[in-house]
Amino acid sequence: MASHYTYNNQPPGLWPLYSRALTGGSRTPSTEQGLPPLSAEIIGARTTGPKLARYEAVCGFQPSTSVPITWPHILAFPLHLQLLTDPQFPLPLLGLVHLRNRITQHRAIGRGELLDLSVRLDGEQHSERGLEFDLVTEARVGGHLVWEEVSTNLFRQGGGQGKKGGKPTLPRYPHSLTVKAPENLGRRYGKVSGDLNLIHVHALTAKAFGFPRAIAHGMWSKAHILALLEQQAGWHKGAVTVTCAFKKPLFLPGEAQLNWKEGEDHWQYQLLNPAGDAPHLSGDIRWHR
Repeated sequence: MASHYTYNNQPPGLWPLYSRALTGGSRTPSTEQGLPPLSAEIIGARTTGPKLARYEAVCGFQPSTSVPITWPHILAFPLHLQLLTDPQFPLPLLGLVHLRNRITQHRAIGRGELLDLSVRLDGEQHSERGLEFDLVTEARVGGHLVWEEVSTNLFRQGGGQGKKGGKPTLPRYPHSLTVKAPENLGRRYGKVSGDLNLIHVHALTAKAFGFPRAIAHGMWSKAHILALLEQQAGWHKGAVTVTCAFKKPLFLPGEAQLNWKEGEDHWQYQLLNPAGDAPHLSGDIRWHR
């Protein structure tokens, strides 16, 4: 049965949704019937507020007349949580893995603009690792699409590892910066993003899920990389698509190296461990002419 949620100006409260996520963790996963056609929207979401400056600070964005390209993701996060904790959604939220993220910004979004945000489930497919599906988010101003995102998630099934091979051959890019992720990063980012997944906020809670320490949010890593690259010579403003594939976790506290290669309308980047032989994530940036 299809379910659609509509909110005016304000998103749903996060604490009831997190309570539902915790109680839903004991549900028996089932994908035989496929994922339900769930969707949600906020009409007139405000792009400014007390959290915007804190988000820019924790991610490293320079204040601007427009919001960071990743900010609508934060505004839409309560809608994501609404769908993933819906009683009809057959998978436990705490068992999902964020695989990939693609954001297209059709034009810069000004501070103070009101957005109509919509989220839906889509792209369901079975892979060697399990069930993959997309959270599709769209932002409109006056009915015109200005921003869109596809976040691909995985629910592991049948061992959930897929094919294993040797170490990948990593490309070598000419530019490099050091990225430092302090121990409290997961809590700082979680407070401004609303994403308080227990694997991010503290080493003790991360250990309950099999991690030796807390790990950085993937969307913090993507946002921080963009914040750093925006400050480099040759960065273009305007319509752009940024893709990202999440690979190995970045443990907190931790350090990594950001490598990138510039092109006229296409940059490539990767975040590697300090030794430079294992990737945390990789992606590309394409400007639209």
